Amino acid sequence: MSKFIFSSPRKYVQGAGVLDELGTWLAELGDQAFLVADEVVWTLIGERTQQTLTSAGIGFSWQQFNGEASSNEITRLSRLAQDQGCNVVVGLGGGKTLDTVKAIADELKQPVAIVPTIASTDAPCSALSVIYSDSGVFESYRFYSKNPDLVLVDTAVCASAPARLFASGIADGLATWVEAQAVARSHAKSMVNGDPTLAGLAIARTCEETLLKWGYSAYIAVTEKRVTPAVEAVVEANTLLSGLGFENGGLAGAHAIHNGFTAIDGEIHHLTHGEKVAYGTLTQMVLEQRPDEEIARYVRFYRAINMPTTLREMHLENESWENLVKIGALANSDGDTLKNLNPHLAPEDIANALLALDAFSQTVK
Repeated sequence: MSKFIFSSPRKYVQGAGVLDELGTWLAELGDQAFLVADEVVWTLIGERTQQTLTSAGIGFSWQQFNGEASSNEITRLSRLAQDQGCNVVVGLGGGKTLDTVKAIADELKQPVAIVPTIASTDAPCSALSVIYSDSGVFESYRFYSKNPDLVLVDTAVCASAPARLFASGIADGLATWVEAQAVARSHAKSMVNGDPTLAGLAIARTCEETLLKWGYSAYIAVTEKRVTPAVEAVVEANTLLSGLGFENGGLAGAHAIHNGFTAIDGEIHHLTHGEKVAYGTLTQMVLEQRPDEEIARYVRFYRAINMPTTLREMHLENESWENLVKIGALANSDGDTLKNLNPHLAPEDIANALLALDAFSQTVK
């Protein structure tokens, strides 16, 4: 029997300057906040955050995020949050910070507010975290009983971040519809363990349409640190549409291949999440035998926003065949989502697709 599930955050707030309203929205959830942000993010927005919480009568304490969404970091911060008697957990920053904060809130069974400072991933809205080892190797997905209670996105803050991160969010978002289509075709389950709803698939499709329509002009605006209507649309696509789309539509090859890249060492780990997902998306398109021109369209778009489309740009041009197979093996592991694309792939199939994409991309004008 089919079971259709749709999951979403309790409330989503977006706009230029809304960081200064955080206290007002947060007061609906609690009056003693445990804040988690890395040192760079806290330097950028810590003062504004303190001011808006103080104005709303919310007590708070801040702890520094150490950089990896690992079980050890989650345990460390959860103990500190419990010791400090908070009743709401707040994450400020990028994807790994936000994934860690969702886990802390789950450990403490408390509400969680998510404040992305970059529009670079679809982590903010989802009821899951990607868990890595302390050294950054993918380990598992951790699922929660509910989505964040509040997601607050200040587009002016996001537009002030490096344009490379904004482009990475576009690349991450473009995987949404590609992967959701594969899940629907294979009758696999979404990330909330249900059949994809019409709403989830419509959101995933709209995510792709939005990014291909306005992604380039929004990227150019962000290189000038400007907020335009296109930037607002793309921030929403990167964050809300991609988040709802991947969770309710499902994941397949693109993100599994991204996770597979963690099986090897090297310069690839200086790339962003979205940059690695971009190559994973193209590799999935090769594996599912999409038309040449469709793949070429994606290649051209990725190039326009400076995303990698060749093994050289991924720092993998000198990687051994054995290491490419290792990537394929981890991507194809039982705990990941590649089987939603095709349950019969071998690690060597993924390695061949990585190489074939590189050769194809170099021919695209």
